Amino acid sequence: MTSENWIDVAAADAVPEGDTLGAGLNGTGIALYKVDGEIFATAGVCTHGAAHMCDGFLDGHEIECPLHQGRFDIRTGKALNEPLTEDLRVYAVRLEGGRVLVRAR
Repeated sequence: MTSENWIDVAAADAVPEGDTLGAGLNGTGIALYKVDGEIFATAGVCTHGAAHMCDGFLDGHEIECPLHQGRFDIRTGKALNEPLTEDLRVYAVRLEGGRVLVRAR
C-alpha cells in the first residue's frame, strides 16, 4: 500500500488497449480498462446481475455487461440503458513507475 490509500493493482502494460483486465483491490474485484492509453477502473461486478465486468465487451468508453447487455460509461459509472437501474462504482486511477494505482475509498 502506498500513502493516501492508493493501492498498486497491476502493471500498466498488463492492461490491454481497448480491452479489460480483472484485478483486486483490498480483496474486492475491480475491472481495469484502457482506452486511448488512459486507464480506468470500476467495480468488478455488474450492478444488475452477478456478471464480471472484465468479461464484458468494451466499445470506446462503454462496457457492456456480458450477461444482459446493459452498458456503463467507464469514466463515470453511469448506467446507459435498461435493464440497468444503478450506476457502477468508479475508482480514481493514477500511474506511477509503470504500475496502476487505484484509490481505495
